Amino acid sequence: MDTVQEPVHDIAHLGHVELFTPKPDESLHFFQEVLGMEVSAKQGQSVYLRAWGDYECHTLKLTEAKQAGLGHVAWRALSPTALQRSAQALAANGTGKGWIEGDYGHGPAYQFTDPDGHLMEVYYEAEKYTASEEMRSRLFNQQQKYIARGAAVRRLDHVNLMCHEVVPNRQFLQSVLGFKLRELLQPEVDGVEEGAWLSVTPLVHDIAYTRDSARAHGRLHHVAYWLDSREDILRTADILTENDIFIEAGPAKHNITQAFFLYLYEPGGNRIEVYSGGYLIFAPDWEPVIWRKKERGRGVYWGGALPPSFKTYGTPVVESPAEADQQANVFTPAS
Repeated sequence: MDTVQEPVHDIAHLGHVELFTPKPDESLHFFQEVLGMEVSAKQGQSVYLRAWGDYECHTLKLTEAKQAGLGHVAWRALSPTALQRSAQALAANGTGKGWIEGDYGHGPAYQFTDPDGHLMEVYYEAEKYTASEEMRSRLFNQQQKYIARGAAVRRLDHVNLMCHEVVPNRQFLQSVLGFKLRELLQPEVDGVEEGAWLSVTPLVHDIAYTRDSARAHGRLHHVAYWLDSREDILRTADILTENDIFIEAGPAKHNITQAFFLYLYEPGGNRIEVYSGGYLIFAPDWEPVIWRKKERGRGVYWGGALPPSFKTYGTPVVESPAEADQQANVFTPAS
């Protein structure tokens, strides 16, 4: 009888994301006062922040740089052994870059790149957030008390990365790190894949890849933070407007993921999503949902359409395919 190899399940969840910003003071004010996040630490050119419901010391590392874009995406492994297995698999795959000692709030991490060049890392040792007496909640199972400052985002939800081609990137996460494909945007049968939504948790996606219309490599589409209700999203739209933050799309509801959304640009230029709803997946034999052009329509459940910038804008900003090739993976922190 043939032996069937069990799928890899060594990644626990999305840990944190590093964003580069050419306007560090303005970006920090946005995340702290407009989105309502808490500053955990400041080191060098970086500030570490967390949402009030995040259990680790930070889920966002904000780093001063010459241009906006993605620094890295970090995934937490299930155990020290799982971390070692992941590192071995990545090294064998040829995408590994090697070990780093760690960073604020977490221990040793193994760095790697996906096929498109996005820098990522896997770690296990993590410092859990401990609330001060002033910030402690009466709910012992809540990380800190609710502070209704700004939008008051609750937790990091997912990241969406732009890529030159979707297939090699999503297959890499599936085969090497055990991610599951949840939904797929392929407008024509046997056509080019335009988007893939994958997860290691019951969330409909921890990460998404969308095809970069500029034919660039390694760009960021958006980072998403969770709010508990649609009403919170609507309230955030008011807060953004009062603070002169550009709203690109929404509030509205996606077809893909079923989520209620709002997209905006933070002052440094990176796209941020505030997100609520969606659905959870518990079936071990989930079959990916494939969206064709006819079923998907314009991508917004209640009608209307996402603006052209939703498909073309990413960070770092590129003006043309030729320039995109020149700027691919150039995310140099300011000196």
